[in-house]
Amino acid sequence: MKKCLNDPIFNIISQVGDSEQIPVYVIGGYVRDALLNRQSKDIDVVAVGSGIEIAEKVAKKLGPKVKVSVFRNFGTAMIRYQDYEVEFVGARKESYREDSRKPIVEDGTLDDDQKRRDFTINAMAFSLNKNDFGELLDPFNGENDLKDKIIRTPLEPDQTFSDDPLRMFRAVRFSAQLNFSIEQKTYQSISENRKRTNILSRERILDEFNKILLSPKPSIGIKVLENTGLLEEFLPELQKLKGVDSKEGQMHKDNFYHTIEVVDNLMARTNDLWLLWAALLHDIAKPMTKKYNQETGWTFHGHEHLGSKMIPSIFKRLKLPLNEKMKYVQKLVQLHLRPIVLSQEIVTDSAVRRLLFDAGDDIDDLMLLCEADITSKNENTVQKHLNNFRIVREKLLEIEEKDALRNFQPPISGELIIETFALKPCKTIGEIKNAIKEAILEGEIRNDYNEAYNYMLKKGEELGLIPKK
Repeated sequence: MKKCLNDPIFNIISQVGDSEQIPVYVIGGYVRDALLNRQSKDIDVVAVGSGIEIAEKVAKKLGPKVKVSVFRNFGTAMIRYQDYEVEFVGARKESYREDSRKPIVEDGTLDDDQKRRDFTINAMAFSLNKNDFGELLDPFNGENDLKDKIIRTPLEPDQTFSDDPLRMFRAVRFSAQLNFSIEQKTYQSISENRKRTNILSRERILDEFNKILLSPKPSIGIKVLENTGLLEEFLPELQKLKGVDSKEGQMHKDNFYHTIEVVDNLMARTNDLWLLWAALLHDIAKPMTKKYNQETGWTFHGHEHLGSKMIPSIFKRLKLPLNEKMKYVQKLVQLHLRPIVLSQEIVTDSAVRRLLFDAGDDIDDLMLLCEADITSKNENTVQKHLNNFRIVREKLLEIEEKDALRNFQPPISGELIIETFALKPCKTIGEIKNAIKEAILEGEIRNDYNEAYNYMLKKGEELGLIPKK
């Protein structure tokens, strides 16, 4: 595998290691990806000595523009060179107390360092010293696990996961990203140790979960999270979607499996993280709104409204951003049934105008979500709904071109109404503004200043207002 070490950066690290008489190795993800023929720009270097000193000497050889970022508390240093981000650390061994995820760190050998790695496929190393440059050091048969597509811990999984419980989420993440299976003993250990994830910060878990959500087929990882119990620890609202009730021979679909199918459908068309979060949470309130009616069967009336209200507390608990991203997810959850209703009925211009007005610039994302929301084993049913959505899209385009309603503000401001009728601030101003907006959305007048101004005068007359001269 010397081919993957052709870049000059590896030769320079090798020269520095030899001149300092320190063994140096590239370890972890770069080695794994090289053996999988995947490109990686993140390089982890382990030195059996001071990683910081090696980093400083490598940076000096690379030239004055290359700066070293030193993190002495962690014993690491990092340099950026061309497209690479190279992190240096001294080989170490770690031990943990039962009640802490912070290790007691001591200097160690390469063997010690490989033992503390999370998975066999991440414990492999290439030597960078001249006498054995490019030699693979693989004490836990990670190369075989790569070939067999298996995620396995190098030591007993209970010890590995107790040391750092985040590794349970990382196992799921690698399984999802690489489409690998988690080895049975490792899988069982995740289930048994899942409660230990409670000592982790939400931010660390969220980072891994977002990577699962952005994997080629997110359902692979989400199913493992559910099966092992990690999902219930992290996002119990999603866990509660699982299951099917039956009454009088009528059953509803399993909303958990429906949801992850929607996420997969969406991932096939976009890698927008926040749109994927909207898909993940679009039916989150169905368990609370589920009712059975003898005439209509199972219903979930209002789940979009309640779901939208649940978003802020979920975002706050998971340490997701409480900003425009949250409002975007809220909006899509709130509106996700609107295009579906339009696709099942005669599409009126008024209904399309209102959807454009409410969705604004997010209308295209909303349509993507709604199309992904079509899940059925009957291909004819899917095709029928997609054809209906095509008609809705055409109508949206037609109305948008004609009326310019996306994010529109009514052409008449409150200030103009005050000035026209010599009013003081009062409810009447809002009534007139709302009447103008409704008239535009209903198609009574165009989204045009002159037509809106004349409508304002007409509405004022109805309210007994006299324009000032």
